[in-house]
Amino acid sequence: MNSRAVLFDFDGTFADTAPDLAAALNAMRTKRGLAALAPEVVRPYASMGARGLLRIGFDMTPDHRDYIAMRDEFLDNYAGAICVDTRLFPGMEELIAELDARAIAWGIVTNKATRFTTCLVGELRVSPACVVCGDTTPHLKPHPAPLLAAAEKLSLAPADCIYVGDDLRDIQAARAAGMRSVAVQYGYHGTDHPGPAAWNADAIIDHPLELLEHL
Repeated sequence: MNSRAVLFDFDGTFADTAPDLAAALNAMRTKRGLAALAPEVVRPYASMGARGLLRIGFDMTPDHRDYIAMRDEFLDNYAGAICVDTRLFPGMEELIAELDARAIAWGIVTNKATRFTTCLVGELRVSPACVVCGDTTPHLKPHPAPLLAAAEKLSLAPADCIYVGDDLRDIQAARAAGMRSVAVQYGYHGTDHPGPAAWNADAIIDHPLELLEHL
């Protein structure tokens, strides 16, 4: 893949945010006298945001009368302890250093809201060339608008970009935007659909540094 830019999904692809998301959810459960959920129970849902986490934590869907209040409580919990145990995935720091050395731009395209993403980028001390969040455009992935916005910010054609993600919607968004796609095996994936082998990505990697083999 002869590319001038690599764009990363955030949760489950660029950074392991599951521990802090689980902590925010478990704080709500503990407050209500419920046992904390084990990390391995929460982890597959960590890319699904408040909707997925409230579903696993309280069997609650957005049509529940208390959903908005519960969602806001979860997000406030998360904002208050957003980067306690969140880390870049092993190999990611070395990968972005190599991309910089090769003069390949890299950025973040996530459905995560700006207020969380901006804080995490600062806490993790990384310097992406562009950041597109869930509230940057009127649409969320799998719509191509966020990826197209990133390409525009980089002054590149979509075909010059690779998008790397851990969810089916990431691959769908890349395809719709005219970008090549790379699925990661190490991400969260969820439980509602088959894993990366069924997504028709242009490549699948088991470790961040394997991306270099496809550039």
